[in-house]
Amino acid sequence: MLIPSIDLKNGKVVQLVQGDRLAIESTDIWHWVERFRRFPAVQLIDLDAAMGLGTNADLVARICAELPCRVGGGIRSVARARAAIAAGAQAVIASSALFRDGQPDLAFAAALAAEVGVARVIGAVDSKGGHVAIHGWKTVLPITAVQAVRALEPFCGGFLYTHVDREGLMQGTDLDAIRAVARATTRRVTAAGGITTRAEVDALADDGIDAVVGMAIYTGTMPLDEPAAGSGQPIG
Repeated sequence: MLIPSIDLKNGKVVQLVQGDRLAIESTDIWHWVERFRRFPAVQLIDLDAAMGLGTNADLVARICAELPCRVGGGIRSVARARAAIAAGAQAVIASSALFRDGQPDLAFAAALAAEVGVARVIGAVDSKGGHVAIHGWKTVLPITAVQAVRALEPFCGGFLYTHVDREGLMQGTDLDAIRAVARATTRRVTAAGGITTRAEVDALADDGIDAVVGMAIYTGTMPLDEPAAGSGQPIG
């Protein structure tokens, strides 16, 4: 399944390269909401909340009222996760808060799962240079994504694996690294980071892995109105 992404910063839809360099900015949020209405899931990230620079909470709630969203960005407490679900999120994406002292924080993961339900928790295990990266990908931990998903599996209904080394570069992703993470867990894995072609989306789908696509959609590199390979139907 292809999952389009909406990243919010300063009330605008943006796409960043490697998590920091602005590449695309759009004030026409509702154009993208309308384009993504056909999709069964949309990834919605509040970058300001993630970076501790504020919040787009009102806008997130408005978008969640229109689209089936998985919401991330600033999910650092049980209360914040509860608020996101109350605002209409179908699931929350937790990332940095799932780790403490370089290891998975199982106590927080358990508390989060108890509050909103395991099925509504998506654990983000972003990988940079082969190791989990948190705090906007600036802090690299000693553990790998494979180790992280194995530890967090009881508390997460699914995982989001972002291959940071390819994020926003439009050079394709690392299918082998993604498959290694998927093999390490019985939970559904969603992959992100450099996914550029329909062939990559199809290859991941064949392995039961969902694909988050951002830059390739916003640049028009991956049109949404063409049929997916082998399906005869629109990919969305």
